[in-house]
Amino acid sequence: MVKYGLLRDRIAAELPAVTMLAAPSATDDELALAHTPEYIAAIAQGSITSAAMRQIGFPWSSAMVERSRRSVGATIAAVSHAFSDGVAANMAGGTHHAFSDRGSGYCVFNDVAVAVRLAQARRHHTGKLALRVAIIDLDVHQGNGTAHIFRDDASVFTLSLHGAKNFPFAKERSDLDLALADGCTDGEYLDCLDGALASLHARFEPDLAVYLAGADPFEGDRLGRLKLSFDGLRRRDLRVFEWCWSRGIPLALAMGGGYGINIHDTVQVQFNTFAVALEFWRRWRVRAACGGHTGKIVSDD
Repeated sequence: MVKYGLLRDRIAAELPAVTMLAAPSATDDELALAHTPEYIAAIAQGSITSAAMRQIGFPWSSAMVERSRRSVGATIAAVSHAFSDGVAANMAGGTHHAFSDRGSGYCVFNDVAVAVRLAQARRHHTGKLALRVAIIDLDVHQGNGTAHIFRDDASVFTLSLHGAKNFPFAKERSDLDLALADGCTDGEYLDCLDGALASLHARFEPDLAVYLAGADPFEGDRLGRLKLSFDGLRRRDLRVFEWCWSRGIPLALAMGGGYGINIHDTVQVQFNTFAVALEFWRRWRVRAACGGHTGKIVSDD
């Protein structure tokens, strides 16, 4: 948990063009777009079973519930700002192991699933064509909850690059899964990502991309099992942002996991992602000729 405060402080000190906004708290109605009412109530009221909380990995508390709501609210806000600013971000989020009726792997609610469903509902109310969303999940762990929630939804394309032998050990089926061997290095990873983005382009035309930029593929991560360097992860980020930029696709960013042996390594990986995000936000600003604004990054910390 310490990494979130450290990351916020680095961004505030070193990326002054970024405006950080307090995250709103997701409502029950918003959460119900991706979660069952029974599960939402059990979390909110603290009536969830101890076994279910063990699967999540956190002890229950009212503060945990509020943080989980704000983590979702931050991604909702990031998606909204992405449409107007081209690039926006949640300084946390990426809780992709949460299913509609249960949490798992430090994930209580699925922020991306809720935010995407809400954006689609808002688009529907305007009478426009259905919003098509690509979820590019580059956390080292497969986004099993996200894949399951959207498994029958042709308007959402789920792409996951993840460790083949890493958690979750029972994988769900994304629209495109690429499982990587332990010890995978920069070159192998980037080649795989290039192929994945080419396949995404051939199969799907999104109106929005949501990018989970996990720091856990880093070679110094306790749980990652891959061997990507700082430079390799920065080149990963550049590829995703460039893919969206060149196609005029707004991008909302969530951070995903990071469990560095040295916590400052995790913060550095994630800080580098925000530096790339700011670079591309500036490109969008020029493209849209909408001066007078700063980049919007929403924090739930």
